[in-house]
Amino acid sequence: MGPTQTAATLDVNGLAIYILVFIVGACIGSFLNVVIYRVPAEKSLLTSSACPKCGNSIPFYYNIPILGWLILGGKCANCKEPIAWRYPAIELLTALLFVCVLWQFGLTASLPVALAFTATMIALIFIDADNMILPNVITYPLFVIAIIIRISFPLMLGDSFFSDTKVTPISGLEFAGLSPWMISLAGALFGAVIGGGSLWAIGVLWKVLRKVDAMGLGDVKLLLGIGALLGWRLTLLTIFLGAFSGAIAGVGMLLKTKNKDLQTQIPFGIFLGIGAIVSLLFGEKLIGWYLGQFY
Repeated sequence: MGPTQTAATLDVNGLAIYILVFIVGACIGSFLNVVIYRVPAEKSLLTSSACPKCGNSIPFYYNIPILGWLILGGKCANCKEPIAWRYPAIELLTALLFVCVLWQFGLTASLPVALAFTATMIALIFIDADNMILPNVITYPLFVIAIIIRISFPLMLGDSFFSDTKVTPISGLEFAGLSPWMISLAGALFGAVIGGGSLWAIGVLWKVLRKVDAMGLGDVKLLLGIGALLGWRLTLLTIFLGAFSGAIAGVGMLLKTKNKDLQTQIPFGIFLGIGAIVSLLFGEKLIGWYLGQFY
């Protein structure tokens, strides 16, 4: 999955659409704050927001994304205890990324999928950063919904739709004559195997060689969903970007701490999530640029 030529050249009708998507993104970011805090704690997402210090419910007029925090001066209206700046930061981050997705995809059928995928990655990034877990309640549905999308979009639009179906091996003669949804499903399954399977194999090999777990199965489950939706090329790019950025972060941690143990755990889901968002937005262009260096 990636921005298509049609999406890239689509004339978005005015600044108002970008402003609307920014506002929607900020509202989704506000909901993601709830998801990030409550899902790992196994709390309901339906109860009203409350101050974590005094427990008083936050009135709806103070729950306005970004602005509510600014109006309150970053403090609870009741107990005056500071409210973490991270809450408006996640709202702003989500809003800006939603605008980037609109800029890349335009008003196409893939836009809602790309927005939902981006929001999911943001939630998982911060959950993994806080708790070093990638909840099954998010990663399992990600894979299932990705498969449903890969089947339903070709059925509705009458084309393979996803970029990985246009390249080897999914574009090979062995798939010629199959229905578009079958080709798309084959690409999804191949991407899932490449993503989750490769990371699982690396983990097994590392455990055999080092006798320790290299990563949790949460990362494998995450890559199953990423691979199913984005396809094998963008998934490999996600792994590369995640490993590269994770290595930089790991070296930074080793330099800052006295403990030089190479087994220091780093939540790899953070970097996989970042890599997935970059791959979604710019992956096809990055791959095209890289391959162009050999021609």
